[in-house]
Amino acid sequence: MRSSTAEEMRALGVRLASRLRAGDLVVLSGPLGAGKTTLVQGIAEGLKVRGPITSPTFVIARVHPSLRGGPALVHVDAYRLGGELEVDDLDLDASLEESVTVVEWGEGLVEGLSEDRLEVHITRPEEGEAREVTLRGVGARWADTPSDPAQG
Repeated sequence: MRSSTAEEMRALGVRLASRLRAGDLVVLSGPLGAGKTTLVQGIAEGLKVRGPITSPTFVIARVHPSLRGGPALVHVDAYRLGGELEVDDLDLDASLEESVTVVEWGEGLVEGLSEDRLEVHITRPEEGEAREVTLRGVGARWADTPSDPAQG
């Protein structure tokens, strides 16, 4: 799917949130400025969690409780983490079962948290060009997930 604006990226996040449930791990990858945090803002809107949603780069992780009795959103930015040991220190697996956990920059770091995960890759070809968003489901939970988030 292509996303040309921040509003389109947020709308994609809202649609994606309708598929998410407690225990889900979502791993976001893409270059700086690709729209990862903007996508998370849409996911948060769809999950109806307390905001605001900002990049947690300096605090590493933020928990956003549900405003309607659904799962909390754990928003993680692994950009500053030095490896799997630092991910272990965050103790994300303690809240994984009852939350939706979304990790920016988590590729190669958080896959060990769950056998099932949704990988979201965002490419940003050139400044001003539309971003391309692809999904890859890993594990039984995501077996029927199309690679184009506009489907399903």
